Amino acid sequence: MKTNTVLCRIAGLGLGLSMALGLAGAAQAIEVGGLKFDDTVKVAGKELKVNGAGIRTRFVVKVYALVLYLPEKKSTPADVLASPGPRRFTLGLLREVTGDELGQAFLAGITANTDKAERSKFVNQLAQFGDAFVSISAGKKGDVITVDWVPDTGTVMTYNGKPIGEPMKDVAFYNAVLKIWLGDKPVDSSLKPQLLGAKG
Repeated sequence: MKTNTVLCRIAGLGLGLSMALGLAGAAQAIEVGGLKFDDTVKVAGKELKVNGAGIRTRFVVKVYALVLYLPEKKSTPADVLASPGPRRFTLGLLREVTGDELGQAFLAGITANTDKAERSKFVNQLAQFGDAFVSISAGKKGDVITVDWVPDTGTVMTYNGKPIGEPMKDVAFYNAVLKIWLGDKPVDSSLKPQLLGAKG
């Protein structure tokens, strides 16, 4: 009886340890600006990994945390923009901000990093993009916006897990959005290298 009891306890401990290790493996996350983000995500059935992450600051105020996910690691803006398949960036707010403020800031970043001829190719998508942010009345710290590139569907946005706006078809538009941080005139020069995998 004693032998059976000991064996049962050992088996129980082994099972408990296996479950704990399994849960630990399933719950991997990275922390950026005090917010936690998954270290891998699935978009359009494909697993994406963190390419880089950092914090957008404006006049020393932390505005949002940003995480870029790609199928494979890329270390230059050109390689990120040319990356085939699905992509994602996730933005977690670190302060209160209205959707209108975010939309205006994003549109200003796109304008700074694209020329007029380039923007003329996706005028309608720029308008859709701005309209999507209007649905966010007052963003709070911890709120999350995801912006995915889904092949054959387009740019797909969610706010706290709920879709906002309609898919925007042109991959050139998605790349124009990424240029807000990865273009020649990024909104935050310290965030750009971090999204490309630099430590810091």
